[in-house]
Amino acid sequence: MKALILGAMLAVSCQVLAENEPALDAIQEYLEFAEYSDGAIMPEQLASIDSKDILYVDARNAERYNAGHIPGAINIEWRQILERRDEIPKDKSMVLYCDTGLSSSRAYFILRLAGRENIKVLRGGYLMWKDHRQQSMKAGD
Repeated sequence: MKALILGAMLAVSCQVLAENEPALDAIQEYLEFAEYSDGAIMPEQLASIDSKDILYVDARNAERYNAGHIPGAINIEWRQILERRDEIPKDKSMVLYCDTGLSSSRAYFILRLAGRENIKVLRGGYLMWKDHRQQSMKAGD
């Protein structure tokens, strides 16, 4: 029953968006100028950046965040990113991540359409970051 209600709500939302020309124009404008790899950063690249210059935003739910996250990261689930965007400083670079990069890419797209810049998505997400960190620690032994 919940799935049926959710499906109906999604269908109505898509219809509303389809009829909203300004929103569609903004999306099209963004797509025309976005680079293919625009906004992506690899875990290896993070090592060369001073972490105090970056705000990490974990776009997963609170349960996943509490199970493990990048040190210093704040948790804003991707579905809440637009309504909570004022909690994110505009003058600081941001790296969004989730487990794999899918949800954080959605959050990235939403924030870019809302006019935010200085945003990167961690390619491969927390899982790749964690794997890279473990490999780096082994190599350092």
